[in-house]
Amino acid sequence: METTRIRTPQEIWETALGELQLQVSKPNYRTWFSRTAGLSYHDGQFVIGVPNAFAAEYLESNQRSLIEKSLIGLTSPDVRLVFQVNGKRRGAVPATSLPEAGPVYTRLNPDYVFDAFIEGGGNRMARAAALSVAQNPGHTYNPLFIYGGAGLGKTHLLHAIGHLAAAAHINVICTSAEQFTNEFVTALRERTTEEFRNKYRSLGMLLVDDIHFIGGKEQTEESFFHTFNELHNTNRQIVITSDCPPRSMPLLEERLRSRFEWGLTVDIQPPDHATRLAILESKARRRGMNLPTDVLEYIARGAPDNVRVLEGSLNRVVAFARLLRTEPTVETATRALEDIASKEVPPDGITPSTIVAAVAASFEIPAEVLMGRKRNKDSILARRLAMYLIRQETNCSVTQIGRELGNRDAAAVTTACKKIAGDIGGNPFLKRKLRDIQQRLRG
Repeated sequence: METTRIRTPQEIWETALGELQLQVSKPNYRTWFSRTAGLSYHDGQFVIGVPNAFAAEYLESNQRSLIEKSLIGLTSPDVRLVFQVNGKRRGAVPATSLPEAGPVYTRLNPDYVFDAFIEGGGNRMARAAALSVAQNPGHTYNPLFIYGGAGLGKTHLLHAIGHLAAAAHINVICTSAEQFTNEFVTALRERTTEEFRNKYRSLGMLLVDDIHFIGGKEQTEESFFHTFNELHNTNRQIVITSDCPPRSMPLLEERLRSRFEWGLTVDIQPPDHATRLAILESKARRRGMNLPTDVLEYIARGAPDNVRVLEGSLNRVVAFARLLRTEPTVETATRALEDIASKEVPPDGITPSTIVAAVAASFEIPAEVLMGRKRNKDSILARRLAMYLIRQETNCSVTQIGRELGNRDAAAVTTACKKIAGDIGGNPFLKRKLRDIQQRLRG
């Protein structure tokens, strides 16, 4: 029978990836899992091939537990993970390999500097505030809280601040709220909380991306609260980013919300056409690309809300032209972007409206119910699933998702997505529902 057939490591891994795809966001899956492979499984050791050392470090530090849970049911309860990069195997990093105490210059993207940040009407105040705290840390706006949708430049500004701080020999850590949480949980498990506290409270500057991630995690919030107080009371700079302002984060404790508003809160809006064009011109120039203005104009019209998508489109057009050994033209750009879109999006396209229709059909309720205020069990679950799937399957921001589903606020969307993501692993009914809806979406 099929169930007794010995499966190859790659077949096992592909099955595990199917589970993982339900539990991580679409961008995270594409970035960290899409180019992995199951290489071998022998004596309880499962070897996963990854494209580079950075991917190995990230998966090992942030996704090991999730991957192990997915593989346990497919292999054995004591399965051991090994990540292999370019012929070199990478296992768990021993505690003794951590850097000695002292200046902490965390990994900063070399491209994310102030000179490379294109200023426009939607980000002018945020850039000015970021530059101000970088030049005079701890004394102008502390904390600085930057919020806005995905791909608008929050992380760029965070790293730009970090570069200036490092150049001034300031002891700085630039991290994400997810990484902070993972480190804190590890410290609790390994009883190294004193080292964790010393690491984060002996800094000259703390930069934290996506702070909304810690909402609802009581112990992590408690730890961050005391870290925040220690740094703020001694005039050490704190910069925080989020996809929504502090007042729209209901899962966050009030004492933290109020502290986030002590300094300056600024938002970043989607770039207008002129700013998008300037961004493309800058990125093309910095990379030695020579593209006609009409081609840049065409690309600028195609990605109105997300700078990352804009940059990705530019790279695709250039790569497509090089592969065809032709000069980049509007016609070439059209072919390049249509070709990519056809690979990433199913034939009929997946949009918020098609997701709402598929969820409504699966629950056998009118689509209007998902946009309404009905609060029975089925309508609440269906609405949350719709929000979760739109976040997973599209590039919509939480604000856009809320608008699609009855003009709900971003915080409600974030809460719903976290609820579904947290329940998937232990709820077979919910997992089946998700698969059913995804199958409907793909025809």
